[in-house]
Amino acid sequence: MKFFNEYKRQLITLAVIALAVISFFTAGSRINAGFLGDAAGFVITPLQGAVASVTGWVSDSASEIVHRHELADENRELQAENERLSLYEEDNRQLSALLEMEQKYRDHETTGARVIAKDTGVWYDSFLINKGTTDGVDADMPVLSAGGLVGRITKAGATYSTVYSILDSRSSVSAQSLRTGDLGVVVGDRELMEQGLCKMEYIDSDAEIMEGDEIVTSGLSEYYPAGISIGFVREIHNDENGLTRYAVIEPSADMKHLDALVVIQETLETLPKTE
Repeated sequence: MKFFNEYKRQLITLAVIALAVISFFTAGSRINAGFLGDAAGFVITPLQGAVASVTGWVSDSASEIVHRHELADENRELQAENERLSLYEEDNRQLSALLEMEQKYRDHETTGARVIAKDTGVWYDSFLINKGTTDGVDADMPVLSAGGLVGRITKAGATYSTVYSILDSRSSVSAQSLRTGDLGVVVGDRELMEQGLCKMEYIDSDAEIMEGDEIVTSGLSEYYPAGISIGFVREIHNDENGLTRYAVIEPSADMKHLDALVVIQETLETLPKTE
């Protein structure tokens, strides 16, 4: 319809001229059915055919253009709908994962939260969430994503809180290998953070820890309950002193795409005591 609106005058003018020409020659043919009729017929027949062809071509072309525009509009609507469905699916996926995580830590008080701001850069080392003291959230509470440990709250306002992730150089988490029980401390490292990685320090030189081992919270930390997945060992190196080793850790949580999170609303003082 956009084509007709733009070229309506031209199409009407063309149709009027074609009709006038046909009417003129047709009227002339009635005056004399003899030579003039034959001459007029000689001229009119091909002219009528040409006009009919042009008119048909214009009509077909206009219909095709309108059809193309309609298809383009339908495609745009379908693409927009697909994008909306993708967003809904992603939200549902994250919510399902968080519900599963809340079930996993059902012995602890938890609440959901979302990221509302972050420091510049690709990775989430320091950021804000939309929960604060009015929601029962306070400093030192652990923060998790669907994948595993993200970090802890360092400062809580009334309606928002600041989180330092395990990539941040100010972060420190007592950890162990899930397979061997070898202990260490996972800390943030400025150079490794640029790759979305962190480091596990103070590993005994005789430890049997190896690449691929899952690293979890040990429960000896000041802030974190035991058994939360931190990440997986990517590399192991000897320290210069020869007495200890350190491991490069790839976090279990997707530290590049954080959004929906879970806060464990407990600190070391309120965590259940094990006998």
